Amino acid sequence: MSEAELVVERHAAVVVARLNRPEARNALTPSLMRALGAALLDAERDPVVRAVVLTGTGDRAFCAGLDLRAFAAGDVTVGEGEEADAFGRLLRGTIEVPLVGAANGTAVAGGCELLLGCDLVVLAEGAQLGLPEVKRGLFPAGGGTFIGTRIPLSIALELALTGDPIDADRAASLGLVNAVVPADQVLAVALGYAERIAANGPLAVKATKELVRLAVVDAAAAWDRLGELQPEVFASEDAREGAVAFVEKRAPVWQAR
Repeated sequence: MSEAELVVERHAAVVVARLNRPEARNALTPSLMRALGAALLDAERDPVVRAVVLTGTGDRAFCAGLDLRAFAAGDVTVGEGEEADAFGRLLRGTIEVPLVGAANGTAVAGGCELLLGCDLVVLAEGAQLGLPEVKRGLFPAGGGTFIGTRIPLSIALELALTGDPIDADRAASLGLVNAVVPADQVLAVALGYAERIAANGPLAVKATKELVRLAVVDAAAAWDRLGELQPEVFASEDAREGAVAFVEKRAPVWQAR
């Protein structure tokens, strides 16, 4: 029996989801996209899971984007339903659980878009990021055209219109990634970020992720949403526990998310 296209492992409160098509540079097939959506749904529904790390198998690439062989054969539809919706929410950055991208290698096209959907990104030294769709007569339909919300417009247009990749150092200088480390340290560093996030109050983390992302695209809506979330979070048992734990000089014990 062939290996699963997505391997999911548990590390305490952190789930690691690993794209597992190294022979195809972890390119995305409809079944892999649905599997990733299903894994994210499971993470959202599990009250113990507080962060997800997304990585890839092998040292050739994190993800080469859409599987062009599947595309050429007409097999590119993710379909409908909860799994497809969850994959779409990953690309839009609206998965409720914080996501840390652990890019073990180059991420282009849909692979780059997966990282844009993550909240933090660790990138391997020597890896590249890029949106080469125009070189194939396509455009970045998985969120890549929104890269201008993350970096200056002129640079966003450079990347999207030329299709040329950038190296890890430039990606870091533009703020597209949080850390550039040797390839054999990518997962460990990403897990470190995820574990530090998971140690915080889950209600506060969920609200903060939503508000920070919303403020980038719609400040007025973010202020309105803040007004809705503040009473809920500040009156929660977690908020009380955070204060008591601080006074008692101990680590807080949070309620399940």
